Formats: sequence, structure tokens, C-alpha cells
Amino acid sequence: MYAIVDIAGFQFNVEPGKKIFVHHLEGAEGDKVRFDKVLLTGNDGDVKVGTPVVEGAAVNATILQNVKGDKVIVFKKKRRKGYKKKNGHRQSLTQIQIDEILAAN
Repeated sequence: MYAIVDIAGFQFNVEPGKKIFVHHLEGAEGDKVRFDKVLLTGNDGDVKVGTPVVEGAAVNATILQNVKGDKVIVFKKKRRKGYKKKNGHRQSLTQIQIDEILAAN
């Protein structure tokens, strides 16, 4: 079984047991989270597409860890003007593991 779920404005293709990185979620390691915005579910050729969400479907997951992503360097320069700016950024991420997909009845 698989599902396409909307997590923090981004769509992810999830299956039970799959580990994914999403934008930072509130909660500690080991906490359970539930996502109700399931856009599509599929099980052996039986596909249900939501309008916009599948009613009654949900995805349960466990927070594994809160981490920071790789550093991204932002460098701005205007030639011959003496203008240079260097800035760095590390995105806060949460690693979750999909426990189960609850299908609509």
C-alpha cells in the first residue's frame, strides 16, 4: 500500500516502513504524528484519488530525529562596485518513519 500525503505544504509518496526527511515538525524523538491530508491512496491497483483529500484516510508516523540539513552558501556580488555579501543557511529538518496508512472505508 502507498499514499501521497501533504506534509507542511509538500507532497510525499509514502509506504509503511519508509523513512523520509520533512520540514521541521514540533515534537520530540519518539512522538507519534498523524497526517490527515492524504491526496491519494493505492493498494494493488485499487487507487482512490481525493477531491482534494481522501475522506477518512490518514498516515501515522513516528518522529525519529530533529536534524539540520547541509549548509547552503549564499554569495551575492556586483562586479566593479565593491559589493560582496556572503551568508550561510542550514534548514531544520525532521526525520520520520511511516508506521501505517489508514485507508478510507
